[in-house]
Amino acid sequence: MGWLFLKVLLVGMTFSGFFYPLLDFSLSGKTRAPKPNIVIILADDMGWGDLGANWAETKDTTNLDKMASEGMRFVDFHAAASTCSPSRAALLTGRLGLRNGVTHNFAVTSVGGLPLNETTLAEVLQRAGYVTAMIGKWHLGHHGSYHPNFRGFDYYFGIPYSHDMGCTDTPGYNYPPCPACPQSDGLWRSPERDCYTDVALPLYENLNIVEQPVNLSGLAQKYAEKAVAFIEQASTSGRPFLLYVGLAHMHVPLSVTTPLENPRSQRLYHASLREMDILVGQIKDKVDHMAKENTLLWFTGDNGPWAQKCDLAGSVGPFLGLWQTHQGGSSAKQTTWEGGHRVPALAYWPGRVPANVTSTALLSMLDIFPTAIALAGASLPPNRKFDGFDVSEVLFGRSQEGHRVLFHPNSGAAGEYGGLQTVRLDHHKAFYITGGAKACDGSTGPEQHYTSPLIFNLEDDAAEAVPLQRGSPEYQAVLLKVTRALADVLRDIADGNSSRADYTQDPSVTPCCSHSQIACRCQTV
Repeated sequence: MGWLFLKVLLVGMTFSGFFYPLLDFSLSGKTRAPKPNIVIILADDMGWGDLGANWAETKDTTNLDKMASEGMRFVDFHAAASTCSPSRAALLTGRLGLRNGVTHNFAVTSVGGLPLNETTLAEVLQRAGYVTAMIGKWHLGHHGSYHPNFRGFDYYFGIPYSHDMGCTDTPGYNYPPCPACPQSDGLWRSPERDCYTDVALPLYENLNIVEQPVNLSGLAQKYAEKAVAFIEQASTSGRPFLLYVGLAHMHVPLSVTTPLENPRSQRLYHASLREMDILVGQIKDKVDHMAKENTLLWFTGDNGPWAQKCDLAGSVGPFLGLWQTHQGGSSAKQTTWEGGHRVPALAYWPGRVPANVTSTALLSMLDIFPTAIALAGASLPPNRKFDGFDVSEVLFGRSQEGHRVLFHPNSGAAGEYGGLQTVRLDHHKAFYITGGAKACDGSTGPEQHYTSPLIFNLEDDAAEAVPLQRGSPEYQAVLLKVTRALADVLRDIADGNSSRADYTQDPSVTPCCSHSQIACRCQTV
């Protein structure tokens, strides 16, 4: 463990007056390599219909809509899972949860995280000469070697998991509401099971907790400031850079920097959406100012909206999952209906990605990993099978050919976590299992299994309202192809090099900067 102690010591040291005290931005005498900078911005729980360029009813994403007009918008782009940790693990590895081992969310007390034998995008690009930073929500393990600083990121500033997984003094808006952190000892219990009261939400800079509890009302601006400073320093250094920003928006609790005069009469979600849009605009403006010609900026979301949060959840646009909602429950986050995994996606790179183009190619978050590695001139990690592919030809407007087949893992609403029982084949989609997540009214849809799957034609039925008749020629033709595709991927996973995440829990690994204080309260910045 000596190497780990040394690395902890080095990364954790801080010196006043230096923003990134131990980050080496130097070129070491080398000339700048013609490698593009990569900026990935990942929204949290943002619906497909929350992007104005996708859905005319949305009026709150001025900066993102401008980015769409200046770049490429993907209308058939999918998260690799319909919940947080599996989606993020797939983004950073290019592999589905059954391969990378992350099939459901990690907890505050989780001992493990993204398996250490999985190679992240940051690790690949770091070895290729990139300086790397992660700002925002991590949610892939915070204990020991699972921390971002040990997964390829030279610099980290953010929260280790979702910002509803710890109390704060500024709890924001949630449904049902959660109270602020306790200020003193005593018998104190939250009335809501999903509220965290014993431990405050921590904010990290590298390995150090710099604030606990986090001030949620100022978090967005802190993320913007850290991202802008990193882009500036990395750009002036001459080294290519990777910046991965995991936004707190649009996950609950919602928190807006400028308090609303009458929050009950204004849709809080739209105010928060505008705040997120401004944050993204600040990052894009700095890219435009410092490294416009050599930076690919990719914006997308980790999964669809969390419908059980009612008015504090976003819009799925036309992807209503009507078959499921008629059965009961939500068809958004945690489900394999379109509203759970079809997410907004934009790519921006002036001079390389054509402007004002809408791509209908079937793409996935899984494609970001191999595409970024190819653009950097690096090599994919050996002895691994990947579920994404290099989509540079689509990005550069030379092709509309995406995936022919995509698999949507079970994400909590029904079935075993990570199981592949929903298959997209061209414009058809087959369900071997259905189930609704918890809806705003508290209902959940029953879990139902099918020997002969439900098959929908998304081209004619984006709302997934009426499945094809099982006896129809269209159904029978699709069924043969779907059956073969599913058997092939399951065989490929079984024969490949797969990992297994450690999901054991231990209260002693809970992030806490001061065990002597109630809720681990401390303030160092």
